Amino acid sequence: MKKEVSCEKVFLVRNLLFFLIVLSSFTVNAQKDAWFYLRARDTSFTPSFEKNGDYLIYSGNDARLKAALKNYKIKTFKKTWKHAKKQNLKKTFFVVADKEALMTDLLQNASHLFEFGELIAEEDKKIFEPNDYGLTSTIGENLGAQVNLDYLDVMEVPKAWYYTTGSRDVIIGISDGGIDSLNIEFAGKTKIVSKSSLVKGHGYSVAESAAGQGNNAYGIPGVCYDCSIYATHFMHITTLANLVELSKMGVKVINCSWGTSRYYETAQQAVYEILENGTVIVAVGHNPDFSKTRGKSLYYPASYDKVIAVSSAQHRYENYWENIKIEKDKGLYYVQNIRNYIGLNAGFKDNDTTQVPYLYPISIRNINSAIDIVAPSTGIFRYSKLVMNNEIVMSEFNQTSGVAPLVTGTIGLMFSLYPCLPAEEVETIIKFTSTNIDDVEPNKPYAGMYGSGMLNTGRAVEMVFDMFAEKEPVKIENQRFSRWDFKLTSLSEVVMKNQQFTKDATLELTSKKRIVISENTILKPNSKGKIQLKIDPSLKKECELKLRNPSILND
Repeated sequence: MKKEVSCEKVFLVRNLLFFLIVLSSFTVNAQKDAWFYLRARDTSFTPSFEKNGDYLIYSGNDARLKAALKNYKIKTFKKTWKHAKKQNLKKTFFVVADKEALMTDLLQNASHLFEFGELIAEEDKKIFEPNDYGLTSTIGENLGAQVNLDYLDVMEVPKAWYYTTGSRDVIIGISDGGIDSLNIEFAGKTKIVSKSSLVKGHGYSVAESAAGQGNNAYGIPGVCYDCSIYATHFMHITTLANLVELSKMGVKVINCSWGTSRYYETAQQAVYEILENGTVIVAVGHNPDFSKTRGKSLYYPASYDKVIAVSSAQHRYENYWENIKIEKDKGLYYVQNIRNYIGLNAGFKDNDTTQVPYLYPISIRNINSAIDIVAPSTGIFRYSKLVMNNEIVMSEFNQTSGVAPLVTGTIGLMFSLYPCLPAEEVETIIKFTSTNIDDVEPNKPYAGMYGSGMLNTGRAVEMVFDMFAEKEPVKIENQRFSRWDFKLTSLSEVVMKNQQFTKDATLELTSKKRIVISENTILKPNSKGKIQLKIDPSLKKECELKLRNPSILND
């Protein structure tokens, strides 16, 4: 006997199917907006658009461009300096549209305007930018200082901001000169624990880089721009009593862009106490050049055990031939600010620019065996100049003072994302996620004196996310460690690939799930080193991840 189905039920089923198809189609389209870069042929070209709801409508007079754009829904079409080489600054556009075909259409049908295009991969869309992100902004606006923040791009800070922009519950300590707690970048989140001298605005620039307020259409965003700030002076070098005080007040990471050449055992014991309290100290290796120090000069607190010691490296030009200069008086060629070089300037043997350059020791800031990490130092925004002189100024040289707050802000983001992160594991994550620069030819004479490599904020924060989200494996890769003590505890699976722990290196690695030793991994410590791998199914999160957007867990 055939079962009868009413017309009403058929109608409901058909409509339900139609609704699901439409919803599915909408979801797919929403997730697959095309992001790409376009390079114009001329720096003066700037197309005009008018806003119509959520989309942009071309309002210019170029008929070919108008025809190429008419069949697409365009959300963003703006100039950006992001990833643009020196010769392509002011010619690069960032575009968000409904279809990838727009890029091809523009290159073919508006070839008189555009010469190159590059699609942005889905994984690279996991970024967030505030509205004061400067000239390299893409999805963010550019309502703050009109400055090049490419050093934050190289550190992949927008990738970190995808997960967190900081938390008021996480306090960053600034021990670097006086600041005004009512200043627009610090107001509402800053406490002056102990007053300090102005020191030419040193504290302003350090605090801005680490935790200056972001997304407020002013200045620039600090790395951990939604973190709180406690400021103190930089005295008590024998006992670090000012830093101990901050630690007891709940500060999670303290910035010290200063140092002394004297070692004090009382200060070393204070460092141990501070770490036991759950606070990390970041300090500079200091500024004397290598031609004088030869890797033998230690500065403190940077060189104390359990302090993260930082020095400077360069970030701007990916290849040395992009920025070859000439000394007019002597006719000598040299290069400047080349990415991952630990010195600012490098010259050529026999003045031959076809050879790989060598670093001028005088352009290398103090490095030694105590340095843990390097980060960008040249072209850093100097907020003190805006506060004191109403000037927009970027650093021209590679002093280490501007480096430390980049590391400090990164650690602030790590604690903001997972407040229960063990302080003793922070340095491990910073080093595991750094960019190995050992194979950069000009760096090789200085091996062992610039730490684990170049800071990568994005990877550091992403590793914290992966450790506790239990979605993707934690990756330890592409480093060759022959010293240092590493400790990491992960709820997620851990995969080691193209990784070495040899000689004096120690590793205490615990995973709730499993540890995978993948290709090109070498675990061969000597009698001073030690490898301990452990699976502990009883591991549990001590607190929840605090994400900028909770839906990120569903990505």
